[in-house]
Amino acid sequence: MSVDTASRADRAEELRNALVDTIIADHEAKGLTMPAEVERAMRTVPREVFTPGVPLEKAYENTAVITNRHGDEATSSVSAPYLIAEMLGQASDALGGLEGRDVLEIGSGGYNASLLAEIVGPAGSVTTIDIDPEVTDRATACLKKAGYNDVTVVCADAEHPVEPSRRFDLVIVTAGAWDIPPAWREQLAGNGVLVVPLRTFGMTRSWALRRSEDHLVSHSHRQCGFVSVQGEGAHQMRYVDIADGVHLRLDEGQQTAPDVLADILTQPRQEAWAGVSLPPRTVLADLDLWLATRLTCEAGEFVILTAQEAAVESGIVAPSWRFGAPATLDEGTFSYRSALRWTDRKFDLGAYAHGPEAAAAAGRMVEHMRAWLDAGSPSPALQILPARTPTGDLPDGTVLDKRHSRIVLTFPTASSR
Repeated sequence: MSVDTASRADRAEELRNALVDTIIADHEAKGLTMPAEVERAMRTVPREVFTPGVPLEKAYENTAVITNRHGDEATSSVSAPYLIAEMLGQASDALGGLEGRDVLEIGSGGYNASLLAEIVGPAGSVTTIDIDPEVTDRATACLKKAGYNDVTVVCADAEHPVEPSRRFDLVIVTAGAWDIPPAWREQLAGNGVLVVPLRTFGMTRSWALRRSEDHLVSHSHRQCGFVSVQGEGAHQMRYVDIADGVHLRLDEGQQTAPDVLADILTQPRQEAWAGVSLPPRTVLADLDLWLATRLTCEAGEFVILTAQEAAVESGIVAPSWRFGAPATLDEGTFSYRSALRWTDRKFDLGAYAHGPEAAAAAGRMVEHMRAWLDAGSPSPALQILPARTPTGDLPDGTVLDKRHSRIVLTFPTASSR
């Protein structure tokens, strides 16, 4: 080995360990613990091998690296390390450890498959599948270069079984899914676990789901974002522009027409506030799904507001998060969860609204926020049942119908658990 090669290897190891230390600190800030088997794998696998052409320092940044685009759309990436670690942790926690497990990865880049190969060890197996031959060719080459020759790489549409008679302890999906095709559930062993970034109401969460006969029951969830699934399982989100740099994301068949929203944001803004003082460490990730389930049951349509940075800076909108804030449309009135209002290092929750019934709409949204706080800020639970399931056989909760599935979201409180 040349001096330059040895120096690069030493620098890569230094950067890799620093990255893992950062992810562990991030876990602790979120109240999570990284499993020892995940930490060991992340300190071992050379991420730079799976990001060819990328500078070493960038390969070890805690962000995703785009590896393929079709036009302006990213179609493949090496996922952000912190998110990979969280999803592997979900899988490990749900299964009580991954050593010796048989794993199917859907969405192949090579890096996550190599981490899984490290974790499952020689007694386990890893199969990784992707619909794009460019992706699988690159994954094969990178896995070989990194020394993971026992990973099986398949180029096919994962909407269908990889091997119809084979069962896996873990199916882990590294692409954003709108639905759960039957093949994913059917390829799970009887007590198997599916970890999948699933879009519900236009918002994505990584769910760890345990198989229970013909349905799936959630074990944990994490906020996340991924490049969307391609092939037969693809589902195109629809966007409606309501102002320069401001858009509505319509992901569940909403029929909102653009002309209904013309100049809606030029109407006077009304606001309402919960009147609370919450500490900075309060986790609000679950509140948006709570709002989705509550507001969906009311009149109008539940949508997601997104905005470009310039639109927020100019004051056209002030959403809770510019990449996706809960919003509603009801007979010409538009309301959304607003940015937080800070006072002396504490914050209040609020809603902004425009239109003929703006004050009432903002007030209703805030009442749902107070209800979530009064309930103890519960976290969502999810069950996924086949589309053919009769309504009378569904558990209580908010039902979201997809092509293959009937998804039921609930918010168990401490007393109900």
